[in-house]
Amino acid sequence: MKMFRPLRHSVAVPLAAVLALAGCSQQGDQAAAPAPAQPSAADVSRKLDTYRQLLRIHNDELAVQQGHDILDHFPNTDAAKEVQQTLPAIEQRWKSEREKNRLAALWYYQVTPMAGGTQSTATIYSNPPSGENRVQLVLRRHTAWGQNAFLYGSGHGFVCRGNCTLPAVVDGRKTGIKVFAPPSGEPALMIRDDKAFVALLAKAKKISLDVTRVDGEKKETLVYEVGGFDPEKWKPLPKGKK
Repeated sequence: MKMFRPLRHSVAVPLAAVLALAGCSQQGDQAAAPAPAQPSAADVSRKLDTYRQLLRIHNDELAVQQGHDILDHFPNTDAAKEVQQTLPAIEQRWKSEREKNRLAALWYYQVTPMAGGTQSTATIYSNPPSGENRVQLVLRRHTAWGQNAFLYGSGHGFVCRGNCTLPAVVDGRKTGIKVFAPPSGEPALMIRDDKAFVALLAKAKKISLDVTRVDGEKKETLVYEVGGFDPEKWKPLPKGKK
């Protein structure tokens, strides 16, 4: 009768051998791993030439990206030293221009027929709130009605009985803006002294206005980043134009 040895004894030696071989293989792989490639002089020169070209054509955005690429990947090179001499000023100029464009894009200008005449408007939305609850700040010139400035919201408008004063902050300075609700019942607040307000806005960067909604007596602070306002785009209209 044949006798069978337990399986655990028959596999013990081969398993140990396999593990030993695996360990050797891992050590061999680690030893054989190639060292990271060092940047060649040609790579650095090519990157630097691209950076110089971007400076010459005044492409600040791509120049900033290329400059940081050189500093990140070739930090201890003459190219990095050259980039460091010009990059901070270029990056600051690019950030300033980007912010200028962002603020300008917040405004919307339009000239359209309106109620038998023509109106020219400059409009910016509040932030916050967002969505349908945003409140427009509108500067308007109309051939028949003249110039005015107002807030235009949604729902049932704002709490204001007769004349009222909105607490306001203009570039960190507290003030008050006198307004009144239009008799037509629109969800708006008309700014009493529109000329003074437009003059104030034209020099400001940020205006905050505290309002109370009719719906739920909800109090809100409306923030307007007005620094991108361009008076040249808010077209004046001749009287009597149809």
